Amino acid sequence: MVRIFTVCAVLMASILAAWAQPARTPTESVTVTGTRSREVLEKFVKSFATPTQLTGKIARWENGVCPLTVGQSPDVAEFVTRWVKHVAAVVGAPVNDMQSCTPNIEIIFTTTPQALLDNVRANETDYLGYAESSAAREKLATVTRPVQAWYTTQTKDLDGMSRIDSARRLGGGIAMSNFNAFAMPETSAANRDPIYLPDATYASVTGNHIRDGARSDFYHIIIVADPSKLVRYEIGPLADYIAMLALTQLNSLDTCQPLLSIVNMLALGCERKVTAITEYDVAYLRGLYQMSPDRRLLSQQGEIADRMSATLGGQ
Repeated sequence: MVRIFTVCAVLMASILAAWAQPARTPTESVTVTGTRSREVLEKFVKSFATPTQLTGKIARWENGVCPLTVGQSPDVAEFVTRWVKHVAAVVGAPVNDMQSCTPNIEIIFTTTPQALLDNVRANETDYLGYAESSAAREKLATVTRPVQAWYTTQTKDLDGMSRIDSARRLGGGIAMSNFNAFAMPETSAANRDPIYLPDATYASVTGNHIRDGARSDFYHIIIVADPSKLVRYEIGPLADYIAMLALTQLNSLDTCQPLLSIVNMLALGCERKVTAITEYDVAYLRGLYQMSPDRRLLSQQGEIADRMSATLGGQ
């Protein structure tokens, strides 16, 4: 069972207060300067986040986050839920503060995570994430880690129209004109029946190769934690880890990040472990929620690295 300590909230509040302070200029240290250099930060960004499969862009929350935690005692569940919302607010992510908001981040503590995911696969396939085949869905639905997340993303076009990223047929398809302008008017070829494309969708874009108007954002996230495999972790570090998974989709939870990050906490074989969200994590999330959502991937990564460098006072 995950334990909660009365001093945890006080300690976490002091960490957040430190985050809110302006970044100090690094002292003369090869290590500090090196880890905050623009090149190192850009490499970190490229290895950290994963682009969505449909737009190839980095997803983030545009709707206010509304987390719900279940499977723990009420005080622990409330702590985790409030902490995710608190971190979201600190880094600039939108937060839904309505008591009756519909949860879009479900944080579930269970000792039978695979049974839970089997049920999701059977009843809410799109909540597993984008998959083009049954084999891909089966792989997505396989629990492999003590804390794991599943992301449902959506694509918004220039007009704000949203579609869930799914390989399943979600719309009515598109009918295209089959008019032949070169046929003689008296022939039936001049006005043929329209062509129906059952799996096609459409989106309004600018046509600009740098900013096309389309963007990716989160629609729903499931985060599952197995308490039986987390007995040596306190609730504070776990809440930080969960908050990170709730605010960005990471490229790999098993990669030992070169810069100190909370995701290293559960990465196998990683010696650079930490037990709290780090300044690099916060700088990354702030950059993510300040970037231009409709830019291409390379531009987004560059923006995040620039904002991280500014936040950290890198050289």
